Amino acid sequence: CYHYLTFSVLFNRNLLDRDTFSKSDPICVLYVQGVGNKEWREVTVFCGNNLSFVFQFFRYDVDSKSPNLSKHDFLGQVFCTLGEIVGSQGSRLEKPIVGIPGKKCGTIILTAEELNCCRDAVLMQFCANKLDKKDFFGKSDPFLVFYRSNEDGSFTICHKTEVVKNTLNPVWQAFKISVRALCNGDYDRTIKVEVYDWDRDGSHDFIGEFTTSYRELSRGQSQFNVYEVRKGKKKKYSNSGTVTLLSFLVETEVSFLDYIKGGTQINFTVAIDFTASNGNPAQPTSLHYMNPYQLNAYGMALKAVGEIVQDYDSDKMFPALGFGAKLPPDGRVSHEFALNGNPQNPYCDGIEGVMEAYYRSLKSVQLYGPTNFAPVINHVARYASSVKDGSQYFVLLIVTDGVISDMAQTKESIVNASKLPMSIIIVGVGPAEFDAMVELDGDDVRVSSRGKYAERDIVQFVPFRDYIDRSGNHVLSMARLAKDVLAEIPEQFLSYMRARGIKPSPAPPPYTPPTHVLQTQI
Repeated sequence: CYHYLTFSVLFNRNLLDRDTFSKSDPICVLYVQGVGNKEWREVTVFCGNNLSFVFQFFRYDVDSKSPNLSKHDFLGQVFCTLGEIVGSQGSRLEKPIVGIPGKKCGTIILTAEELNCCRDAVLMQFCANKLDKKDFFGKSDPFLVFYRSNEDGSFTICHKTEVVKNTLNPVWQAFKISVRALCNGDYDRTIKVEVYDWDRDGSHDFIGEFTTSYRELSRGQSQFNVYEVRKGKKKKYSNSGTVTLLSFLVETEVSFLDYIKGGTQINFTVAIDFTASNGNPAQPTSLHYMNPYQLNAYGMALKAVGEIVQDYDSDKMFPALGFGAKLPPDGRVSHEFALNGNPQNPYCDGIEGVMEAYYRSLKSVQLYGPTNFAPVINHVARYASSVKDGSQYFVLLIVTDGVISDMAQTKESIVNASKLPMSIIIVGVGPAEFDAMVELDGDDVRVSSRGKYAERDIVQFVPFRDYIDRSGNHVLSMARLAKDVLAEIPEQFLSYMRARGIKPSPAPPPYTPPTHVLQTQI
């Protein structure tokens, strides 16, 4: 799913003036940092489905017509992520311009708006009349196949109706399809519809075809939307029947960003495996080894996911838990302890605070066991159960190295949590087999416990080893991991809101800039 946004850039707050006898003539240049590397490239138009993009805005005072930026006066720069912009209240982010030592360079205001045309879906229904008879002992079993045309003139299937048995005058059920899938948002792009007679052996008989467009279909039920079904060009051949559009209704589907703009907060909690199977943290072979020069696998997983999720949490305070360790001073085993040592207030300041608490815990606790997930899942579920109005959604990241010990209890916890505004990400580190984690993921078979199935799929599991870059590029490894583990969160979020009938709260009034605004589209 691609997100198309328009950006508005306002840069007239106390700007640095570089012209002697007049005001500066500012321009803004946008750079994006590629996923997995630190190279910046100048962009004007781009699109993608990754909210982890890092932006760099450069401001210059235009002194000539030269396209070479070195010929113009540098006025400052701003760094931010796409998540920072859309995660800010009203998708409006204000940041100071920096880059010239000892100078106040002013302020930049960035706003983002998701384009509605990319979120429209249409509900359509068709019928046919006097289709060709194809079955020897009956009539026909017709169905429709819809194709979207591509830029190169080829066609891609985008929808297939159900089969209506033994009739030449079928009425198909209404179906919903996104405008993006139907015509890629191009209202005049050709849509081809083929009509077939279904055969049990798969060799369906071609009855005929017709073409139309979104713009034509949008006229609704009328004389313009009765189509002759044709098959080739033959003498004295009229048609193989007609297909008629019965109804056409446009619906704008709410998105994850609608809820974020309306004020819904994402609450991020981390839970780290401190079992002895990770190895002695003082040894380089340990998964918890504190290498002074690079992050271990646990650290990479925490930063990769946390640095993106934190943009959607206004206070940037994250509970950080550990499990499977003996705690000082009495050596009791705990499967739900605060990494900062304060069980009444386990919150850490930002993802850097989580990292610091993690490293301190490694020095104070004794790795032990077993590997129990249920306590930390239940910990987050207690908070999620108290806020079911759509104002908050909870994401639990579990980073673990081994085979789960409390499978039955964990499955029961997941089934219970599936009714709550909550998702669980499990990242497996190290060489162990993670068959049990795949079962918890529930993509193929929904998780169940005591005869009850999970209401929603809320678990996403990934083994970190699948994302490690062979060249040793840890930035690329972390980018790949973050992209995949967060891919299912928006849909899991929406599935909860839809099931509970919760609509996004109205977004704050749009900010109206008082002067000229530079716009770009991604």
